[in-house]
Amino acid sequence: MTLSDADLAFAGVNGQRARLREGSVTAVQLLEVSLRRIRELDPAIGAFRTLFDSARAEAEAADVALAAGDERPLLGVPMAVKDNLPVAGQSQFQGTGSPQPPATDDAEIARRLRAAGAVLVGSTNLPELALWPFTESRTFGDTRNPWDLDHTPGGSSGGSAAAVAAGMVAAAHATDGGGSIRIPAACCGLVGLKPTRGFVSLAPDTEHWHGLSVAGCVTRSVEDTVTVLNVLQDTVLALTDPGPLRIAWSTKMPLPSPLDPVVRGALESVVRRLEALGHTTVPADPSYAGVQESFLVRYAAGVTEDLAKLVDPAATEPRTRLVAGLGRRLRGRPLQRALRLGAQAASRLAVMPGGADLLLTPSLATPPKRVGALKGLRTLPLAGRGVPYTPAWNVTGQPALAIPAGFTVEGLPLSVQLVGPPHSEALLLSVAAQLQDWTGARPPQR
Repeated sequence: MTLSDADLAFAGVNGQRARLREGSVTAVQLLEVSLRRIRELDPAIGAFRTLFDSARAEAEAADVALAAGDERPLLGVPMAVKDNLPVAGQSQFQGTGSPQPPATDDAEIARRLRAAGAVLVGSTNLPELALWPFTESRTFGDTRNPWDLDHTPGGSSGGSAAAVAAGMVAAAHATDGGGSIRIPAACCGLVGLKPTRGFVSLAPDTEHWHGLSVAGCVTRSVEDTVTVLNVLQDTVLALTDPGPLRIAWSTKMPLPSPLDPVVRGALESVVRRLEALGHTTVPADPSYAGVQESFLVRYAAGVTEDLAKLVDPAATEPRTRLVAGLGRRLRGRPLQRALRLGAQAASRLAVMPGGADLLLTPSLATPPKRVGALKGLRTLPLAGRGVPYTPAWNVTGQPALAIPAGFTVEGLPLSVQLVGPPHSEALLLSVAAQLQDWTGARPPQR
């Protein structure tokens, strides 16, 4: 059977791997599908900052390797990287107007993706310095949600999530310093795992935002996330039967913010599904003491350092410079206090509330916001109100996973977040696989 472009595009990482290996499609043909969809859809969506000229040569080399029986896990699969990842020969603008020079070497993540045979199609948009839970910048414009172009795909990995949700690529690199993998995954109906701190190498950096930031990917399925993460790091993840678990659920937030009733309804629906699967669920709230202070200080201080690394720090938006200015005043004793509070929270929250194995919360407090909902200097005090559930787990460093949980009546994705103790990635993904019923969903007219 000949598959349509759309069927190939939405086959995901493992589906595309299978078709490449059976010879029903070549890597060059798969790249052409990706590029056609980018040309058709991206003028309206704005997922990509740039496309890489090297992609065709990589696809041609993949076809030669496939013909020779090469079975590397991503061989010939089109992928994208967020525009904050060093890729040799490419500039990383990080959403800014600063004239950044091309990188001389691949970052470790890019090296691993290439070594696994991935075809790197291009780099995706983000807000300036990955600051916001939406993807809009003065230099590169607005990135829009493939499910509804009037709404945001989230941020800061919004370009990556939009590209995967629209079937432009099978998977994309993403980073998360306060929710920047999970928020876009939630907005776009994708799987987004923030792994344990240090699980995926940030090299050439040793750390980022004083320990808040981690790297990972966004994909359409749990299995695809496992495949990509097994390339990005050395621990072999596998999906297993998790057995009956005790799972706490909570709508408590670290800071006051209204919870949309449709979000609460999605959470309650997942609780019922977990019970039907044989798990025990209990309402139990985590203790978020000190988490918000630790996050905000480390975030602002980290942005100060990122701004200083730009060739032209002035080629940024006023709201970016506002956060950096705040961060300059928080270095020293406030930052040391923030790190202590973070360590205390990490010790306390590594134990799930209610004697549970895992914790379930909403991913977001509301469905995806409209593009342009936040502008100018009011962005900083208001940005966190819609995304109160994600930053705590950057402070503690433990894994958290956003998974789809249905749709609003308007057709916008809903999502829940599963949180586990440190290094519980395999358990989180295995529970998510039990809940998985979303892989056939496609944005309208995509």
